Amino acid sequence: METDSLVTGSVNGAGADSGSSSCSEHGGAPGRRRMSYSAIGEACSVDRGAEDDKLYTQQAVVFIEDAIQYRSINHRVDASSLCLYRWYYSRICQWGLGLTIAVLLLLAFVERPSSLSVSSDPRHRSPAWEPPCGFTESFEMVCLIIFSLDLTVKSYLIGWEEFRKNKWLIGYTVVLSVSIIDWMLSVSMVCDEKLRVRRLLRPFFLLQNSSLMKKTLKCIKRTLPEIASVILLLALHLCLFTMIGMLLFAKTEDPKKNGEWEIYFRNLPTSLTSLLVLLTTANNPDVMIPAYSLNRGYSIFFVTFSVIGTYCLMNLLTAIIYNQFRGYLLMSVQTSIIRRRLGIRAAFQVLSCQGAQQSTEEHVGVDSVLEVMSRVQMKSYYKAAITTEAQQYGQMDREQFRKIFDELDKDRIKEHPPLPQYNSPVLQRLQLIFSHYYLNILGNAVALANVMCICTVLVLNSERSTAERDNFLLEIINLCFILYYLFEMSVKVFAFGWRGYLSYKNNIFDGCLTILLLALQITIFVTYWLPRSRVVGFQLWEMIRLVNMLIVFRFLRIIPDIKLMALVASTLLDLVKNLRAFAGILVVVYYVFAVFGIWLFEGAIKPPPEMSVISNTSMDNITSNFSMECGTYEQLEYWPNNFDDFAASIMLLYNVMIVNNWQAFMDAYSRYTTDWAKVYFVCWWLTSSVMWVNLFVALILENFTYKWDRSHSCSVTDVERIRYETSVQLIFKGQIQEPTEEELLCQLHLHPHLHLH
Repeated sequence: METDSLVTGSVNGAGADSGSSSCSEHGGAPGRRRMSYSAIGEACSVDRGAEDDKLYTQQAVVFIEDAIQYRSINHRVDASSLCLYRWYYSRICQWGLGLTIAVLLLLAFVERPSSLSVSSDPRHRSPAWEPPCGFTESFEMVCLIIFSLDLTVKSYLIGWEEFRKNKWLIGYTVVLSVSIIDWMLSVSMVCDEKLRVRRLLRPFFLLQNSSLMKKTLKCIKRTLPEIASVILLLALHLCLFTMIGMLLFAKTEDPKKNGEWEIYFRNLPTSLTSLLVLLTTANNPDVMIPAYSLNRGYSIFFVTFSVIGTYCLMNLLTAIIYNQFRGYLLMSVQTSIIRRRLGIRAAFQVLSCQGAQQSTEEHVGVDSVLEVMSRVQMKSYYKAAITTEAQQYGQMDREQFRKIFDELDKDRIKEHPPLPQYNSPVLQRLQLIFSHYYLNILGNAVALANVMCICTVLVLNSERSTAERDNFLLEIINLCFILYYLFEMSVKVFAFGWRGYLSYKNNIFDGCLTILLLALQITIFVTYWLPRSRVVGFQLWEMIRLVNMLIVFRFLRIIPDIKLMALVASTLLDLVKNLRAFAGILVVVYYVFAVFGIWLFEGAIKPPPEMSVISNTSMDNITSNFSMECGTYEQLEYWPNNFDDFAASIMLLYNVMIVNNWQAFMDAYSRYTTDWAKVYFVCWWLTSSVMWVNLFVALILENFTYKWDRSHSCSVTDVERIRYETSVQLIFKGQIQEPTEEELLCQLHLHPHLHLH
């Protein structure tokens, strides 16, 4: 089994001041506990009972777990409340709550209008399964009951005073109440209501369950005023060039020179829309062709507009969004770091009262620390590192206690098992050869040759149907390569041993694919010689295609052997783990806009009957909204992109976010409904493409820069061994000011349930 240690000295924690402190503010009602702390000289005197030592240990355990998870320590600290608190934040409870939120959000795919159909194209979409009344409502009520219990537990644990100060919990109460009332109205109307307000409120349950997501949303809210100035400048730029464009391309007496006016500058809304789309480059160069074909000088207008708007103002907006948001996020991360330091300081404070005597200096016995660490729920390698550090002391003062938890900010090192020992000189020599790095390079070269063979055969057979292809030669080639892969896997197992082989993730990936490829290849050869009548429902070409895809996929084994590529891949994996809050808010925005889109545009666009036989002679029978002009929704056959159900709405919003041909959707829905539909699409473009995508890209850069700066001096092997525990807190850690001892003691004085005197 592999062992883990931590890279030492990766974080320079600021030392806390050891002086005395006093805080004039005290929170909470007195007399709830039999413990008193003296901030002067930090002495501890306790009216101790039989269960006090156990209570102090339990409090220290919870405070340390709060510190690890950056949670607030402002909750009840009596024995029964601490048991409830640990149960609430246990993995099974939090996973259950997360599953409940996921089920509630996924109900939108099943509810009317249901997304349970193979295609979203209304021309050949089969009728979707519509759940009977009460089916989805039953799941929804179970979720609402669980949320009610969640709200009750949270409110009890923090107390009434803290509940009144917490806007999120007050909002939680309001949203839950409105959802239950709306659910009752829906059931009373036999699920025949047209508007379900609670669907719009469901994303709130996702937001309130993530502290980092709430911080991110708060940062976005604070960033909006700074963004508004650039958006105003962008709007001014757009309006100015719209007026100039309407003057340049006014209607003339010569119909041949009115192409630009007729298509793009007929009136103010059309002109604004044309230039707004040009701002995203989605209609470039189409928008300038009618004028440019008459006079090349007109290109100056469009080039100037694009250079100022697209390449200056839009990029300036991205920079301001990132810079301002990063500043506010830094403030939020500062709060998280203070929470960690405060949790550790509170744990030391309660442990120093365990068997304490009156003294001018507080100490904690190492036995007490080891007992606490044995009960703390945390990653095993961090627990082992902290325990090892603690065992170096007999008695720990405040500074030593804080320093042992600096291990939480260090990088994890993955230690591979030792190589097996062979007595034979021949076996030792073979082990040295097969464990060498050059064997990986040879394996990568062979994998590349295999991929090139497949590519060559595919190019040669690209014009042939699957029945005309002779795949026998390709399968013989693939079998030879697969036998080499099996040989490579075997010699690596010989060189490293099973435990050593499996301690490398790329070996696990490589070995699993090799075994799967061998099994498929054997199946193909056995099947190839069987009579067709004996192979019922078996498609040989499908198996061959699967083998080829797996071989191509196996070529990803080169990633760990190239340092920059390994860093990029690990950055992508870290994004999945550590930037969930940002992706979560994007999910919330998608959800809200999709629900609004269904409310506003469901069934708005219907294809005319017998679309396949439409010709110029049949256009008279089609509604006036229908257009077969080049580049329109109808001509491009964008019928599957609609707001007829939730899944289709999500896909349409994604296509608009990409901004490629997004003007086709905006034009179609404004023709089939009203020109005000453009407001909806512009708002979505601003929210998703301008603000959120740019912010997400900036944070990807921040994450990658952080990892690159920390690993640029490492070798490829070190990059594979060191598991950088990147998180939003650690990314900004170098720019965060550590709290002083006075600040921590002042925060402890303000604890509503832990009373210091």
